[in-house]
Amino acid sequence: MQIFTLFIKNKLIKLTTLLVILSILQGCAVVAVVAVGAGVSMATDRRSIGNQIDDQSIELEAYNEFTKDKALNDNTRLHITSVNGSVLLTGQVPNTYLKDKAIKIVKNINGIVRVHNQLRMGNVISITTRTSDTWLTSKVKTALFSNDNISADVIKVVTENSEVFLMGLVSKKEADIATEITRNISGVKSVYKAFEYL
Repeated sequence: MQIFTLFIKNKLIKLTTLLVILSILQGCAVVAVVAVGAGVSMATDRRSIGNQIDDQSIELEAYNEFTKDKALNDNTRLHITSVNGSVLLTGQVPNTYLKDKAIKIVKNINGIVRVHNQLRMGNVISITTRTSDTWLTSKVKTALFSNDNISADVIKVVTENSEVFLMGLVSKKEADIATEITRNISGVKSVYKAFEYL
């Protein structure tokens, strides 16, 4: 086990070094951010490194576009998560006009394969609700990691107003297990699957 752990650490160091060098040579800030912030998760992720970088780029571009639009920036709460080009859009919007505007911005970003539009009409949720959502996400992740029949590290968990959204490249069996585990956690209002199946 120690030899395997040492091997993985060695590979991660080489991978991170390579990505940093590439970012310096090509001037790509996104590569540098991914290399520094996600070196460990990159090695266990089922997406290719290129797809992981593309997903980071999609998220950054979307947030940048949302911020540039004053109406969206001032009146909504938007969250975007990209996994292998499959995008989950969550949050709150006050009206159909801003909802459609946010979706249009996302759909115009290169590299997106599909959009899971889960925006909700209504007021922006409170800090208390957001704190509760963070706690709920950690409960779900802990429960997923406690199960030996799934690779929990490849499942992204997004919680918005007690609704839990699950993403990742998984087998049908892993998806079913993860959904069942999540559904039975106290405080979870509903579970939405946005998986891509292997």
